[in-house]
Amino acid sequence: MTYGRYFKDFYSEQNKNVQEKIEYVFELIKTLDIIPKRFFQHLESTDALFEIRVEYEGNIYRIICFFDEGNIVVLINSFQKKSQKTPKKEIELAKSLKKQYFIDKEIDKANEKRKKIKK
Repeated sequence: MTYGRYFKDFYSEQNKNVQEKIEYVFELIKTLDIIPKRFFQHLESTDALFEIRVEYEGNIYRIICFFDEGNIVVLINSFQKKSQKTPKKEIELAKSLKKQYFIDKEIDKANEKRKKIKK
């Protein structure tokens, strides 16, 4: 599941080979019981944010995500990594998007309740 346009825009900008590698890593995450750290890792300096790690031809790509309702992975933002550390700007964006996701989710629930009451 994605939230916002950040991941979708990033994905559409990549060439076919990078897209295929991203899909391959997604498939590993969906099917493996234990995911190797080289593909999926907790971002230590964050509150429950994770990064999906994709490498292709010496380039490193990161997709920041979090869990909702136990096992739903929500993809929020992505970037090509150019240094050892995940850029602080990307982490701050991810935190902001995660917060907004849960606000929007509560608004959606409230709207659903209103629709049921009106019927």
